[in-house]
Amino acid sequence: MWLKGNKTSPRFNYTIESDRLLDRVQYIKKGKKKTITGFDTSLDECNRRFEWRGKGLLHLLRSRWEIIENHRKENWALIYFEKTLFTPEGYDVISKNKELTKDQLNSIRAKISQLTLEKELVSIPHFDNP
Repeated sequence: MWLKGNKTSPRFNYTIESDRLLDRVQYIKKGKKKTITGFDTSLDECNRRFEWRGKGLLHLLRSRWEIIENHRKENWALIYFEKTLFTPEGYDVISKNKELTKDQLNSIRAKISQLTLEKELVSIPHFDNP
């Protein structure tokens, strides 16, 4: 999703707020930093499936997403998100690291292959804290 169109350099920020997550995605659009903010509510006891609901003007929008793989030791996760009116179905790989090592990339590629996903793994540029 973040490699198509005019949104680039996404940064995902999650903050625990009582029984939900504050979900803030920062990105670059036409050279300017933008933010999409919402709240994620867990849909299961394992906290792997969530429903996102927008904050402010986006409060009418919602989407569902799921953590497919969470490699805490390697600091990356594979996330699946359902299709909405505004976004296609897809997968994101997110990491706490600015750069992924060869071992991390190999682990990610192995998981993608295991899931028989046909999309090629493409890195996106990181940007520093706004």
